[in-house]
Amino acid sequence: MDLLQVTALSKSFRGVRAVTSASFSVEQGAIVALIGPNGAGKTTIFNMLAGVLTPDAGQIHYAGQAIHGLRPDQVCAAGIGRTFQIVKPFAGLSVLDNVIVGALARSAGVGEARRHALRVLERIGLEARRDMPAAALTLPDRKRLEVARALATRPRLLLLDEVMAGLRPTETDQMVAFFRDLNRSDGLTILLIEHVMRAVMALAQRVVVLHHGEIIANGAPEDVVRDPAVLESYLGEDAEV
Repeated sequence: MDLLQVTALSKSFRGVRAVTSASFSVEQGAIVALIGPNGAGKTTIFNMLAGVLTPDAGQIHYAGQAIHGLRPDQVCAAGIGRTFQIVKPFAGLSVLDNVIVGALARSAGVGEARRHALRVLERIGLEARRDMPAAALTLPDRKRLEVARALATRPRLLLLDEVMAGLRPTETDQMVAFFRDLNRSDGLTILLIEHVMRAVMALAQRVVVLHHGEIIANGAPEDVVRDPAVLESYLGEDAEV
C-alpha cells in the first residue's frame, strides 16, 4: 500500500520551471531514494511535500489524504518529518533542548517531550552529548542531531535531505546501518535525497531520478544505475556504484 502518492507535481519560480509533472509513490515501509544533479528539483519536491511550498499544479496524498496546500506544522502533525540540506541547529541551545523542540510538535507537554527526546538521543548515540551546546558538535554529530530532531516529531514518513553529505565512508556506513534498523524494526518509511551512491545502493529499494525537474527513471537501484539516460545526465559512463 502506498503511504505517499505524488501526482503530476509542478513548480515554477519567476517563469523558470523547477519541477515538471513529477509523479511517483512511496510504499508503506519502503526506503526510496530521490537522486539527480544539483538543481534538478529534488529539494523543491521536498519543500512541497513538507508544506513549505505550494505546488503550482498536481497533488500530494499521504495516508490516503490530500496534503498539498497544508502548512508545515499541519504536515508534521500528520506524521511527516524532515531534515534540511543545510544543517542549522539552534546553536545556543543544548543538544537535548534542540531535540525537545522537535518533540514538542507532537507531545502533550514539556515533560513528555523531554522523555521522548532522551529516548531519541539514546537511540541515535548522542545521549552522552545531551548537555553540550549544539554549536560545539562535530559535523557528523550535527548531522545526527538533525536526524534526531526530525525523529522526535514521531514521523511515519521521514524525509532525509542529504544527511550523509560530507561524511567519511565509515560514518556513512554507520548512518546507513542506523536507518536500516529504523526501517526494519520500527517500520519507518523513508524518502531520501542523496548524492552518496554508496548509501543509496545500500539503503534504497527503489530509486527515482530527477533531471531538469523531470523524472527520467524510476526503478530498482541496480536497473537505474545502468539506465543510459541516468548515466548520461548524472552518474557518468565511468560511474562506480
